[in-house]
Amino acid sequence: MKILVTGVGGQLGHDVMNELARRGHEAVGSDLAETVDTPYAYVSMDLTDDASVQRVIAEIKPEAVIHCAAWTAVDAAEDAENRDLVKAVNVDGTASVARACKALDCKMIYISTDYVFNGKGETPWDPDCKDYEPLSVYGSTKLEGELAVAEALEKYFIVRIAWVFGVNGKNFIKTMLNVGRKYDTVRVVNDQIGTPTYTLDLSRLLVDMIESEKYGYYHATNEGGFISWYDFTKEIYRQAGLSTNVLPVTTEEYGLTKAVRPNNSRLDKSKLSRMGFEPLPDWKDALARYLVQIGEK
Repeated sequence: MKILVTGVGGQLGHDVMNELARRGHEAVGSDLAETVDTPYAYVSMDLTDDASVQRVIAEIKPEAVIHCAAWTAVDAAEDAENRDLVKAVNVDGTASVARACKALDCKMIYISTDYVFNGKGETPWDPDCKDYEPLSVYGSTKLEGELAVAEALEKYFIVRIAWVFGVNGKNFIKTMLNVGRKYDTVRVVNDQIGTPTYTLDLSRLLVDMIESEKYGYYHATNEGGFISWYDFTKEIYRQAGLSTNVLPVTTEEYGLTKAVRPNNSRLDKSKLSRMGFEPLPDWKDALARYLVQIGEK
């Protein structure tokens, strides 16, 4: 199958390209940069330029598109000077990709987020729940992207993820390892609850999906139950052999962020099994493999 992957300069796009190649698919990567250090076919595509998107996708003629590209700088999205660009990437760019897919009658996977919900309560969010109430610019634009895909296409997968980490780029684990070596004590919030997502594991699921016709909304994070960022940090340090002291604090006590974070990032992933997809491995196992991958274990 010929598959176009957007955002290959990021954590998820990088791993998706590797997984597609491993399974023998013809993978073509795209991103904004003119060139990207990749062994695979690559084309530059500006999501904020609809003509560019339509031309590139029409020329490639993919049978499917896995749309990983997005503005993901959650706090920077709140700045007034960035809001037009955030919308241009997350909403208008996604709509452009969806229109191009419709013209070719090809499948599309759109990567979304738990930020489309309001983060209240303790009940895990069902993937088919429509009680949207995003608390941030990032969440609002990702929701608009979801709606653009669902309105334009029938052959689509909308996959919401949370707490992402991968080898190619910045993430929470790398940040906490750095501060854990620099400071004796770190403060981490313990009232935001969810589950991490390892892009290596997620990429396998996404390719399983694109090889199927089981369209719809899904939630996908690693298994192993729900934890706080505090719990996650403690396990990171335990597995990495760091003795850094971790102090639990509330989101209010922590402060510092411009964008409102959801307290309840619990995602109900049971639909994966019901639809015949293999769930992602336990997050502690994922963390262990990741630390080996980045040379920290």
